[in-house]
Amino acid sequence: MKKLLIANRGEIAIRIVRAARDYGVTSVAIYSDADANSLHAELADEAYGLGPGRPAETYLNIEKILDIARRAGADAVHPGYGFLSERAEFAKAVIDAGLTWVGPAPEVITALGDKVEARRIAAKVGAPLVKGSDGPLASAAEAVTFATQAGLPLAIKAAFGGGGRGMKVARRLEEVGELFDSAVREAKEAFGRGECYAEQFLDRPRHIEAQVIADSHGNTVVLGTRDCSLQRRNQKLVEEAPAPFITDEQRGRIHDAAHAICAEAGYTGAGTVEFLLSQNGVISFLEVNTRLQVEHPVTEETTGVDIVIEQLRIADGLPLSVTQTPEPRGHAFEFRINAEDPGRGFLPTPGLITRFRAPAGPGVRIDAGVETGSEIPGLYDSMMAKLIVTGATREEALIRARRALAEFSIEGVASVLPFHRAVLEERDFTGEDGFRVFTNWIETQFRGVEPSCRVDPVESGLLRSFIEIDGKRHALGLPAALFSGLGTPQLVRPVVHPASDGSVTAPIPGTLQQWLVENGSEVAEGDVVALIEAMKMETRILAPRAGRISIKVEASVVVGLGAELATID
Repeated sequence: MKKLLIANRGEIAIRIVRAARDYGVTSVAIYSDADANSLHAELADEAYGLGPGRPAETYLNIEKILDIARRAGADAVHPGYGFLSERAEFAKAVIDAGLTWVGPAPEVITALGDKVEARRIAAKVGAPLVKGSDGPLASAAEAVTFATQAGLPLAIKAAFGGGGRGMKVARRLEEVGELFDSAVREAKEAFGRGECYAEQFLDRPRHIEAQVIADSHGNTVVLGTRDCSLQRRNQKLVEEAPAPFITDEQRGRIHDAAHAICAEAGYTGAGTVEFLLSQNGVISFLEVNTRLQVEHPVTEETTGVDIVIEQLRIADGLPLSVTQTPEPRGHAFEFRINAEDPGRGFLPTPGLITRFRAPAGPGVRIDAGVETGSEIPGLYDSMMAKLIVTGATREEALIRARRALAEFSIEGVASVLPFHRAVLEERDFTGEDGFRVFTNWIETQFRGVEPSCRVDPVESGLLRSFIEIDGKRHALGLPAALFSGLGTPQLVRPVVHPASDGSVTAPIPGTLQQWLVENGSEVAEGDVVALIEAMKMETRILAPRAGRISIKVEASVVVGLGAELATID
């Protein structure tokens, strides 16, 4: 390959830009209008616009992306993670266009990306499994029927998803139907497909995964394990490698199962095989992610293997640079730095970053997609950066992590930094009395942190724009007043007067996705009346009191934090 198009955005696009430079190939970035001033577009050798719209019209638009690849003269495509990274039709379209696909073959993505088929492959090679539905469920009613048969708790998952998107855990039978419908909506938004299946959910499990790389010469290597148990809303917040507090026998079973699954599927590229580990030691295969993982840096730091460059080597037909599992060199943590308020239930907080001061020093690595002055749009994932801290031992890595997190400063938007600082003082996590963290530990055991200070959105007096000349971006700065009222999306601003007890207000800035009640209907206090979507996550809006609801804002409208959506009389 000579020129690599990166079909992604944010920190992972920047990570791949840097790997491309190290590998000696030119990088091409793509960006939506919402990302016009993004760092990834600036750092790539070339950048091309996708235009306006939601992800389905930009980063999920295969035709637009391949057209840019043709115009840019790219000969290879790297999908990153999320978006189209696990879509077999994208891989096939790239290959059919005569380009090199950085990832496994389309038929392998189909087999392993379909979570139901992946379970069949895992069963064939003898990997441990819990009971699951025999294929995607057709409706909420079918999900309820399966829950009655399989028992609770029950995990509802996107059949063609990953990263926790489109995954819900039902602990009561009466919530299964609602959670199934919510999972389908999230899956459609994030992956373009809404099929969901269900399986038994091991209560209070740990999340352990194995990083695999495989080439086209028949070499498959498990690089090691990671623990990813610290999660909120089924999305990881802290990961570490190697997975601590497991036995050699458990580690061996995980390595063997991961190797067997990938070998059976004919896997090539970098992939991750995920497992759940119950409190009593039961291991159950979860899924295979046929792409680069967000948490790959902790494996890189503890093995010395650049996983992204390995992906590029494999795509070029070269053999792996390692032939067996490396002995871990120390211990590493990754802290996802998301624009979310942990004191308010990890509500996403899009906005303008007025200060971004990252830590440095021994054992500290920052993979960031933002800087001071960057804007966090509400259309995409809330991740701003990743802090990776390495030490000779887990204890040394913990000490360095406390130092690095103390140095880290982000202003303008809320962040999860207070959570990370607090969790490093929790004995359940630090392990003096044994490792007691599990996948819903945050929701059930964590003592919590104070809410962040509310920050009003900052509106710049300067509109930053750009022009493209032969694929190169050139920045322009023009007074925003010149564009007043031109093409401005409909936005309902926050209420300026104190909200009454009966006001239904937006808990986050985002898109009012759906009303779940009719205008003028009677509601009870605590009823879920609407859904608001920001950063690819649904947030439920509850009725503050009982009464008759009067809807003031229609669905699909973009609303600001605190906007009055309805009143209840």
